[in-house]
Amino acid sequence: MFPGLIRLFEGMNMSEYNPEFEGDIASETATDLTEPPLYRVLLLNDDYTTMDFVVEVLRSVFNKSTEEATRIMLNVHHAGAGLCGVFSFEVAETKVDTVHALAREHGFPLKSTMERE
Repeated sequence: MFPGLIRLFEGMNMSEYNPEFEGDIASETATDLTEPPLYRVLLLNDDYTTMDFVVEVLRSVFNKSTEEATRIMLNVHHAGAGLCGVFSFEVAETKVDTVHALAREHGFPLKSTMERE
């Protein structure tokens, strides 16, 4: 199987093996880790999506309480956009896609977007 290795150990008496005399193994690991960028997910105001639907989206997609969802919905209504949360790229992208799919399914033009924080 490993002829060279077998020949090496055949001539060696096991009492000759002393791990104290093994050479130190130098290893370096990279410790400079950077956090991945985060993305803010926003809901955008439109003139057709109902406030109740926006609150329900905030509750179901973003796990907001009814009170917090209502506050964000009012911010969307009055300011034109509302912050739903801050997530990694993949999570933010999935949430934006989910909002768009739910809006289409219910016949609303609700839009969501993500921007790097």
